[in-house]
Amino acid sequence: MLTETQIQTFRDQGFLNYGPVLTPDETQALREALTRTLSGKSERKPETNRDIGGSNGVVVQIVNQWEVEPVFHTHLFHPQIVTMVAQLMGTDTVRVWHDQVQIKPSHIGGPTIWHQDFPYWPVIAPAELVSAWVALEDATVENGCMSMVPRSHKWGAYNGGTVGSIPDDWGPAHDVGFVPEGESVEPVACEVPAGGVVFHHCMTWHGAPPNHTGRGRPAIAVHYMPGHTRYEPTDKGHLVEEHISVKPGELLVGEHFPTVMERGEILKG
Repeated sequence: MLTETQIQTFRDQGFLNYGPVLTPDETQALREALTRTLSGKSERKPETNRDIGGSNGVVVQIVNQWEVEPVFHTHLFHPQIVTMVAQLMGTDTVRVWHDQVQIKPSHIGGPTIWHQDFPYWPVIAPAELVSAWVALEDATVENGCMSMVPRSHKWGAYNGGTVGSIPDDWGPAHDVGFVPEGESVEPVACEVPAGGVVFHHCMTWHGAPPNHTGRGRPAIAVHYMPGHTRYEPTDKGHLVEEHISVKPGELLVGEHFPTVMERGEILKG
């Protein structure tokens, strides 16, 4: 359970670096399952398994790993994480939008461009989702931990979600005219140990530097949505939209969007 101070910090800042949540055994089980997927030994293939790093380096992204390895499916329902997410969203019903494995390989792991999540999801509403980003190895500034821009979740949608290009110093390359008067862009690095979690609002500006160390930086981000999230399609579409079976304007439910908490009760995966 989160304290009222922690909840208020999240509401004010748009993120919360909570720290350790998984046990060493839980973390190791996720790492081993991810290794199976990366080596082609999982029984199923993930939604996507691609390099999104471009010319700046390698960033491996896997979507809906929970449908590939049972231990990742179990992770969606982690009681402590789900409880905290529900507190942060102020809801008693929580579903999964989708998950993302994000890997920055040692030495060649590229930066993650500064962005907001919600504008990349133009088929759902409202913008009240919360992501639980769990490090599967120690995440530091040196190997590419997440950084957040405080209060940016209150500034509205920006440029389709992408805050800007990646300058040489990796700082946010944004339009200063977009930042409200009296505010400033001062990123906060969210270092976290293996098995630790960082929560962030779907409108918070965030990114991650490259990994030039000899250690990889794997992580699993689960994007949770409150129970009142609706399907609101646009002409932009989304990767997982093909799995949506409800009509526009209806609650987003279905087997591909698991309910992990219903009316305050945490369900079992």
